[in-house]
Amino acid sequence: MLRCAAAQTRSTASPPRASSRTRLPTPRRLLKNRESTVSEPFPLFIGGRAHAGVSVIERENPSRPAEIVGSVAAGDAALTTLAIDAAQLAFPAWAELGVEVRTGLVREAISRASATNPDRAEMLARELGKVAVDALGELGFAAAFAAYAAPVAERLSADVVVEDAEGRLVTVQEPFGVIAAITPWNAPVILAALKVVPALMTGNTMVLKPSPLAPLAVTQFLSEVASQLPDGVLNIVNGGMEVGETLVADPRIAKITFTGGLATARSIAATAARRVTPTVMELGGNDAAIFLPDAEYTEAMYTRAVFGAFLTSGQVCMAIKRIFVPVDRHDEFVAGFLAAAEKVLHVRNPLDPTSTMGPVVSREHQSRLNDLIRSAEAAGGTLHEVGSWEVADEDADGYWVRPTLVTGLTDEHPLVSDEQFGPVVPVLTYQSEDEVVRRANSVEQSLASSVWSTDDEHAAAVARRLDVGFTFLNCANRAGTSLRAAFGGRGLSGHGREFGPLGLGEYLQSHSINYPNAVRQGTALGNAYPVPA
Repeated sequence: MLRCAAAQTRSTASPPRASSRTRLPTPRRLLKNRESTVSEPFPLFIGGRAHAGVSVIERENPSRPAEIVGSVAAGDAALTTLAIDAAQLAFPAWAELGVEVRTGLVREAISRASATNPDRAEMLARELGKVAVDALGELGFAAAFAAYAAPVAERLSADVVVEDAEGRLVTVQEPFGVIAAITPWNAPVILAALKVVPALMTGNTMVLKPSPLAPLAVTQFLSEVASQLPDGVLNIVNGGMEVGETLVADPRIAKITFTGGLATARSIAATAARRVTPTVMELGGNDAAIFLPDAEYTEAMYTRAVFGAFLTSGQVCMAIKRIFVPVDRHDEFVAGFLAAAEKVLHVRNPLDPTSTMGPVVSREHQSRLNDLIRSAEAAGGTLHEVGSWEVADEDADGYWVRPTLVTGLTDEHPLVSDEQFGPVVPVLTYQSEDEVVRRANSVEQSLASSVWSTDDEHAAAVARRLDVGFTFLNCANRAGTSLRAAFGGRGLSGHGREFGPLGLGEYLQSHSINYPNAVRQGTALGNAYPVPA
C-alpha cells in the first residue's frame, strides 16, 4: 500500500458540528502566501462533516522542496471505519433517489465546487510540479466528465424489458453499494473524478483515499463536492498504509477501484480475493509508439510526439514509453523530434505561463530516473537532451530531470523493458512490420499504444495486432483520449475500464427478473432446460 509522507502527531478530536455542514477552508485560507508554510491542515471529510484526523501529511513544492505548499489531516483505521459506516448508512436512500435526481445533484455539486478552480490550479501546480495550463485543464475535467456521464448513467440504469413467446424478462441494473477508491498522484483530480462521478451517479456511495504525494487540490475539491451531497455519499480519508489496508479489507466494501502501481495492486488483489470482492485495476503501461514508413515525419507530427512523451514530465500511464522507427528513418526522426522539442518543450517553473514541463514528483523518483539514464549510457546508449532547459537558480534544488531521448539500446535494457514513468524515452529501430508488432507486444504491461501513418486503414490494421486496451492513431497521451472511449489495460496493466459507457457500467450489476409464459399458463416446466421454439 502507499506510505504516508511527512506525518506529525495531532489531536484526534473532531471539531464541533455547528450545523449540518462544516465550513471548509477556502484555497486562500489553506495557504498564507506562495512562500510560507501551512496555515491549517485541510481536514478529512466523513459523513458530511470535517474531521481533524490523527496526524498531518505535509506536501512540499517539487520545484522548491524547502517550501511546504500545504497539508492535509491523515486518518487511521478507526476513522476509515467511520467513513465506511457513513457510506453504508447513506447508501439505501441514495440508491432510491432515482438516477435523474442523482445525476443532477452530482453535476450541481461539481459545478459549485469548480467555481474556485483558478485558485486550486495554482495549488495543484505547486504541489505536483504540473504546469499551470495543465493544472487548470485538469480541474476543469470533472465538470466536463459529469456532463458527459449524466445521460449515459441514465441510459445504462434503465430497465431493459423483453416480451416474447418465452415470456417477460426484465433486466435491472443496480448499484453495488459502498465503493472503495484509491487514486494516484499524477493526475489526482482527473483520476478521482473518473471514479467518483460514475459511482455516485449510478447509485453507489464511496470512500476515497487520495495519494499522499498530491493530496491538497483533490481533497479540497472533493470535500467541496461532498459537502453539497447528502451526508455520507462521498467521504475522503487521507493517510498511509493503515488507511488503505483498512479500507480494502472491510467486508462492507462492495467493490474496489484502484489506479496506481503493480505492487500495491497485488496487495489489494490478495485482500480482495479473500472475500471475492470485485475490483477495477488501472495500472501502468509501457506504451509503444510505432512510426510506420508512411508516417508524416513533419514538424506537426514531431510536436504531437513530444507532448505524447513528455506531458506532465512523462508521468502519465498513457505516455509514450518506447518509440519504434524504421531503421532507415532513425536519424531523420531523432533530428526532427529534437528540433520540434526545442521550440515547444520549455522546462522551467510550472507557475511560469510559458512553461511546458516541470519537475518530477519526488526526490526518490528523480534519483531513480537519473540512475536509469546513467545505466542506459553505461550500456552503450547515446543520450540526446530534449527541449529548452530554463530552470532558474532559485529552483535548482527542485526535482528536475532533463528530458532525454536514448538511442542504441536493446529491448532487454530496463529503460525499454520496464515502464520508466518519466521524461526519458528510448528510440528503437525495426526492419519489418511483423518485427515491430512482436517487439511492441513483448512486454508484460499492455495498456496503450500509438500507430503513426498517413494511411488510416493501414494504421488501424496494425493497431488490431497490438495486445493493448487502447491505441491512438497519429497522436498519443491525453490529447488523444475521448470521454466516450473506454480506457484500460490487459495483463499487468490491470482489468476493467474507465471512460465511456463501459467505464460507467463498472459500477452497475445486473439483476434479471424472469416471468416464463409456461408458469403464467400453468404448464409445468419439469426438469428440462427451456428450448426456444
